[in-house]
Amino acid sequence: MDWRDIPSLSALRAFEAAARLESYSAAARSLNVTHAAIAQHVRALETHFDQSLMDREGRRMVPTHAGRRLANDLANGFAEIAAGVRTLTEARGDGPISLTTTQTFAENWLMPRLSGFWSGCPDIPLTIHPDDRLQDLRRAGHHLGIRYGRGVWPGVEARFLTSANTAVVAHPALAAQLPEDYAATAPGAAQMLTTLPWVIDEGYGEFSSWLSAQGLNQDDLTGTRLAGNTLVLAACRAGAGVSMQPHAVIERDVEEGRLVLLLEQCDAELGYYLIRSPGPVPARVKVFTDWLITCAAEC
Repeated sequence: MDWRDIPSLSALRAFEAAARLESYSAAARSLNVTHAAIAQHVRALETHFDQSLMDREGRRMVPTHAGRRLANDLANGFAEIAAGVRTLTEARGDGPISLTTTQTFAENWLMPRLSGFWSGCPDIPLTIHPDDRLQDLRRAGHHLGIRYGRGVWPGVEARFLTSANTAVVAHPALAAQLPEDYAATAPGAAQMLTTLPWVIDEGYGEFSSWLSAQGLNQDDLTGTRLAGNTLVLAACRAGAGVSMQPHAVIERDVEEGRLVLLLEQCDAELGYYLIRSPGPVPARVKVFTDWLITCAAEC
């Protein structure tokens, strides 16, 4: 590869920002340069490649087909560069530990326990990024992730953290509406629960699998479907409906009487896993990892 054939990195960076933000002005603000500088860089690239890269649509500047393809490749390339810089910087032991996990797990399992880590290791900074989306840890700049599933994901090392036995729960007042002879161990327990209203997380894929195993489907249920488990938990705690949840998420609610456990199902493989990218582990990350594993073992 002849590096002389590659346009300036400044021009490529300006174009990627303009294509991503669909605005020269927004790109200029993000890079702390002028609108004219962005426009000049884009024109220079169009001259270099001898084709149009951006078109105007109303008040927006939208990348052409060729421009979109170039912008995607540049975004991936810049992400790799940023990841390489972070890796080298982290080798010095600087900066906070970055952890990504789901909003539900962060709120209901991790946060109630974190005071123990902060009190024991006040010199190790930690940032938590609640996000239900699967992410490339290295490109996103995260040291660790806590992911729900069966422990098999490409490109990461996974270590079992805590079980995710599923639990069907309800507010005590709603649970009291069940027949007096209701028993969780009865063969028809799941069917009896269909007489109550439900609140359902649209993104909780394991719920459909559980229903199928019980010979049921969502059409058998009367209830409300919500986007995100934070809303579902809040509605369930308020008595709006029955909910199926990972046991680790609702264990404190059950212990403290806010929710009643109606059914529970165990799965040895399904759980929350601690994941990281392969490679050396900074000392401070190892300290936090060891604390998480110990904390989970005590549950």
